[in-house]
Amino acid sequence: MIGQGSPEELLDALDPQQREVALQVSGPLCVRAGAGTGKTRAITYRIAYGNAVGAVDPGTVLAVTFTSKAAAEMAVRLRELGAGRAQAMTFHGAALKQLGYFWPRVTGGPLPNLMPHKAGVVASAASRVGVRADRLVVRDLAAEVEWAKVSMVGPEGYEDYARKMGRTPPADLDLPDFSRFYEAYEQAKSDRNAIDFEDVLLLQCGMLEDREDVARSVRARYRNFVVDEYQDVSPVQQHLLDLWRGERTDICVVGDVAQTIYSFTGASARYLEEFPKRMKGARVVQLVRDYRSTPQVVALANQVVASAKGMDGKSRSPGLPGAVRLQAQRPMGPAVTYDRYDHDLAEAEGIAEKIRGLRQQGVALSEIAVLYRVNAQSEAFEEVFSDAGIPFQVHGGSRFFDREEVKRAILLIRQQARVRTLAGQETSDLVGMVAEVIGTLGWQKKAPATAGAVRDRWANLDALLELARRNPDRSPEQFVSELEERSVSKAAPTVEGVVLSTLHAAKGLEWDAVFLAGLSEGLMPISLATTAEGVEEERRLLYVGITRAREHLCISYSLARSADRKGKRAVSRFLSPMWPRENASRGRWTASGSKPASIGKPKTSDLNKLFLDSADEETRELFEELRQWRLGVSREVGKPAYTILTDAALRGVAEAKPRTLKQLGALRGIGAVKLENWGTPLLRMVRGYLPD
Repeated sequence: MIGQGSPEELLDALDPQQREVALQVSGPLCVRAGAGTGKTRAITYRIAYGNAVGAVDPGTVLAVTFTSKAAAEMAVRLRELGAGRAQAMTFHGAALKQLGYFWPRVTGGPLPNLMPHKAGVVASAASRVGVRADRLVVRDLAAEVEWAKVSMVGPEGYEDYARKMGRTPPADLDLPDFSRFYEAYEQAKSDRNAIDFEDVLLLQCGMLEDREDVARSVRARYRNFVVDEYQDVSPVQQHLLDLWRGERTDICVVGDVAQTIYSFTGASARYLEEFPKRMKGARVVQLVRDYRSTPQVVALANQVVASAKGMDGKSRSPGLPGAVRLQAQRPMGPAVTYDRYDHDLAEAEGIAEKIRGLRQQGVALSEIAVLYRVNAQSEAFEEVFSDAGIPFQVHGGSRFFDREEVKRAILLIRQQARVRTLAGQETSDLVGMVAEVIGTLGWQKKAPATAGAVRDRWANLDALLELARRNPDRSPEQFVSELEERSVSKAAPTVEGVVLSTLHAAKGLEWDAVFLAGLSEGLMPISLATTAEGVEEERRLLYVGITRAREHLCISYSLARSADRKGKRAVSRFLSPMWPRENASRGRWTASGSKPASIGKPKTSDLNKLFLDSADEETRELFEELRQWRLGVSREVGKPAYTILTDAALRGVAEAKPRTLKQLGALRGIGAVKLENWGTPLLRMVRGYLPD
């Protein structure tokens, strides 16, 4: 533990930007922290430093974040730094603690029962207004109620606000129908003398607004606020924060607009963007040193964000306003790999082969993750990994064959097969029979137009139909037997294994090796993203996926869903500018070794323009200096400039900014001869652009 009397030790443990955060112990502070830049370290050391110099009493600090895990981690770090009296909690945890204390004193009675889940009350409300709701429809209805409540919109205002926000209600309800359901939900909750988790925030806001004595008491208890993941705050959370704070300005917010991926739940990055305007005199500090990922991973992440069009998807200038440009601090690592496969199963097999290679290199399976856009994509990986003997675990959800709709479908297929057998009917059309059965569970040829649990169910049932299509000559009995065998083989729990996860569920996590799979148009961005804002949120989701990787990053997509389908898919628009088209002629794109159709090689001038448009000022300056140096060398030796070093090699040097000859030699286009001839002058030029 670093003692309270050691402020110098605390500051010495931080980089220059983190130190700026720690040194400002009072007043408004906005920390724009890129992925892997040590934001938790910066804010916990800030609290500890304020305590060490006697400027902040940790007992008056409330640090709020969004998950219990993050709050627990923050609390542990604060204790280790001698500031354990500071409170680290979630918004809901802090509000519930306050509500539980003040409610009996204000109302004279006990706090209503807090419902652990909404499902029962949602189902009851749906029944009251004549809405048929199974388990997944209930989940979607509950999610829409949560969005309305965190947006501080009640049943009476839902229709107008949802129309303004372009919101489509779930379960094929129109806006008036959902308003009626929402009202029925609130009434059903009242009948049970119950509140939900969103009510905790709303009720505490109401109490702070209506009772000045309660507000004075809370503000006397907490005088200094820290908010982590500030890009994810909702309107009701921001309102509660304002009520907690009152007129005080001792508040530090930390976030990254490039990681705003929960707008569909009511989160809004505008509070982070507008913080310096709202809080007069606020200081803005950027954390840009990325300690997590290699320069190769960081370079790709920067390129993806540099092409963004802002939160509204309409900005004319490239780049995401408020986003930081990361500066890699780790040594050079392996190049990012790009692979195109013939179909989904080939993609899963190709990734399995690469995982075996990483395992042989000593990478632990638990340090490998396969990330994808939607849950249904896990099926192919579960199948291939099981057959290959690669242990895995599905993060944030159940395995494919454990999903309720899949189990129900298999049961119905088995029953249908038995009925037809007893009736003496031969079933030659397995695919047609499976489609008929899953149709009774809500599947239809056209995917639902809205996101949510109903869309997930459709995708899982459609994946089951795809399994039937792979070998349509099987009998229904053979198909069911195969499904049951696969289900049993994948049922055993695994402790050490590759992580399978959606991109959303991966936020906040990191691994040594990350495979980003299925990055084709329609999945990234997903076809449901029909607005400019939605497309830009998909870009930020890809950025989150890229920045989960510490060292190995492998990006892939497939041309078709299955081997018997025509390959029509195209790579994601977010990746097409940097996709290595020159590799097409070398057959590196497919697991089977087959070459894709010929693709024209982009012009060097186009690549340079793209690079300069997305690069920061220092990188652009270094690139130009390198080109001027190369021009001088070419004139001196009487050879064309490209024979000295290609533009691609110079772009790589400017982006990666290698510190050593070994790092320089790892770059594409810098062979042993060029390293010997030009390594020293190149490093000398780069040295002038390295951070202190």
